[in-house]
Amino acid sequence: MKQNTKHFDIIVVGAGHAGIEAAWTSSRMGCTVGMVTMDLDAIGRMSCNPAIGGTAKGHLVKEIDALGGVMGRIADDSEIQFRLLNKSKGPAIWSPRCQSDRDLYSKVAKEYILSCPNITLIQDTVDELVRDSKGNISGIKTSLGYKISCKAVIITSGTFLNAIMHMGHQQNEGGRFGEQSAKGLSNYLLNQGFKTARLKTGTPPRLQLDTIDFSVTSEQPGDDNPTPFSVFTNGNFPALPQISCYLTYTNEDTHNILRTGFDDSPMFTGRITGAGPRYCPSIEDKIFRFADKLRHQIFLEPEGINSNVVYMNGFSSSLPEDIQYSALKTIPGLEKVKMMRAGYAVEYDFLPTYQTNLTLETKLIPGLYVAGQINGTSGYEEAAAQGLIAGINAALKIKGEEPFILKRSEAYIGVLIDDLINKIPEEPYRIFTSCAEYRLILRQDNADRRLMKYGHKYGLIPDDIYSNTLAKEDLIKEGINYFKSNFAGPKDMNEYLESVNASPLKQSDQLAQIVKRNEVKLSDFLAIPYFDENALIQKIRQSEIIMDQIEIEMRYEGYIVRQAEQVEAFNKMESVEIPEKFDFNKIKSLSTEGREKLNKVRPRSIGQASRIAGVSPSDASILSIYIKG
Repeated sequence: MKQNTKHFDIIVVGAGHAGIEAAWTSSRMGCTVGMVTMDLDAIGRMSCNPAIGGTAKGHLVKEIDALGGVMGRIADDSEIQFRLLNKSKGPAIWSPRCQSDRDLYSKVAKEYILSCPNITLIQDTVDELVRDSKGNISGIKTSLGYKISCKAVIITSGTFLNAIMHMGHQQNEGGRFGEQSAKGLSNYLLNQGFKTARLKTGTPPRLQLDTIDFSVTSEQPGDDNPTPFSVFTNGNFPALPQISCYLTYTNEDTHNILRTGFDDSPMFTGRITGAGPRYCPSIEDKIFRFADKLRHQIFLEPEGINSNVVYMNGFSSSLPEDIQYSALKTIPGLEKVKMMRAGYAVEYDFLPTYQTNLTLETKLIPGLYVAGQINGTSGYEEAAAQGLIAGINAALKIKGEEPFILKRSEAYIGVLIDDLINKIPEEPYRIFTSCAEYRLILRQDNADRRLMKYGHKYGLIPDDIYSNTLAKEDLIKEGINYFKSNFAGPKDMNEYLESVNASPLKQSDQLAQIVKRNEVKLSDFLAIPYFDENALIQKIRQSEIIMDQIEIEMRYEGYIVRQAEQVEAFNKMESVEIPEKFDFNKIKSLSTEGREKLNKVRPRSIGQASRIAGVSPSDASILSIYIKG
C-alpha cells in the first residue's frame, strides 16, 4: 500500500451533484478536501435528463443557493431554456426549471471546483475506509494502492456501487454508459456491518436531432423574461441563446411493439430485483400498469446549443435495442429518426436510511457521511441538497461545533432528509410539493429570506449578498405595514378598479384589502398616479421580486398565519427530546412494530418519533407520556 503524503480534512467520494456541493461547502468552511472520482471529465455529468429544477426540485435548488451552494449558479451559467412551472396555480407550487446544455453544465461545474484552492482532485476509486483504534475515520485506501489520511469521508457514489446496466438480455457492469462499476467500497461497507439493498433507475434513448420532424410536434418554448436560480447571478441573463423543447405522444402501435419485448424485459423476467421509481416508470412499465391509456407524453429535449443529440424524456426503457428503435419510429415526428444510443436500466446498491442520522453521518462509523443516491434518492437536486448538508456537517464536526439540521418546517431540504430517515423509503425517493405540510411558507421565491442566515453564519454567503437580503426583507415588511396602515377612498381608486373589472369602492378601504382582490395585480396597482409621490412605493416599484413577495404575503395572509400556528405546534413536539441511549424496550405498552422501528431509527425527539413509518399515533402518545413523565 502506497502512502499519499498529503493529508485532507475531508475526502469526498464521487464528483456528481452531491459530491460537488459536499466538496464546495466543506472547503468554503475552511476544510481541505480531497475529491476522488473515477473520471476527472465526468464532474457534474448529467447522467439522465439535461435539466435542473422542476416541481419541488426547483425549491431545493433555490434553497441550496440560499445556503451558499453552487447548483443554481452552475445552472444559470449553462441554461438554454427557463420555465416557471405551475404558474396558473397558487404560489406554493410555482417551481423554476431550466433546460441545460449538458456538456457546458459539466464544464462549468468543474470550473467551480477548480476555483477552490482547498479542493484537490484525485482520479482513483475508493475501495476501503481506514479507522483508528476508536473506530473513527482516519483515511481511505484506493484501487491504485494509495492510502490517504483524513478526518471524515463523504460518500456520494451515485449509481456506481456494484452497478449493473441492463438492456434486454444484455448485462454489463457499470454505473453509467461507458463508465465502470465501483465494487470495493460496497463490499467493504457490508463487511463493516452495514445493510445494503438494490434500487434501479433508467434512462431513455438519445436521438439524432436533424432526423426529427418537429413540424408535427407541439413546441414548448421557455419564459420570455426568465429569472435566474441564483442570487449570485447578475448582469446579462440569460447569457446563452434560448431554445424550445417539443411534445409528442406514443400511440397504440408504439405500445403493441413494446409488448413484443416483454419476454426479454429484465424488469418483467426478474433479472432486475431492485425497485424503480413509481413516479417515473419506464415506458414498458407505463403500458403494462396503465393498459387503458392510449398514449403517453414524450418530451423531445435538445441536449445543448451546438449538440445534435435529443433526450427522449418519458421513454426510459431496458427493452432490447431493436424493440426500442422499432417502437420509437411509430411516434409522430420520429418516423425517420436515427437512434444514437438505446435506453438502459442501472441497478445499484444503496444504504437503507435507518443506518443514518439526520446530519447524514452514519450511525455505525463516526465521521462517515453519505449523500445522494446511496441514500435511496433519485434526482440531481435531491442529491445536491444532501451533499450540501453532509459537507456542512462534516466541516462542523471537524471544527468541534454543533451540527446543522434543518427542520421540515424550515425547508424542503428538511422535508427531504426527514422523510429519508423516518420513512425509510424502499424505492427511489423524489421530492414533491405534496411532501411538505407547510408549503405556503416554504415557497421557492422566499428561500433566501428563510435560509440565508444559515449560509451567512457558516461563511458560505458573503456579507454583501446577505446585506442585500436583509434590506429586501426590511422593504417587504415596510411595504406590508404601509398597505395595512393606510386607507384610500373611491375618488382615488375607482378608476383603476373599474379598469380591471373590479367592483368600485363605496367608502374608504384599507389598501391591503384592495390588494387582496383577485382582479388586482400589485405591479399595476402601484402604477396608478395615487402612489406617484410616495417615496416608499417608488422603492418598491423598482423590484418586481419585492412586489411579488408583498402581494403573496398579503393575498394569502390568512393561510400563512394558519400554517405559522401549525409550525409552532410542530416545533413544540420537536423540542421534547429523547435521550440518546433511551431504552425503548422498557415501554411494554408500545406495539411490537413501533418498538422495532423506534429501535432501528433512534429518534431524537417526540416529533421525529411520530413521523417514523410503523410508529402509530398511539405509540407516539405513549412515548410522549413516558418521556415527559
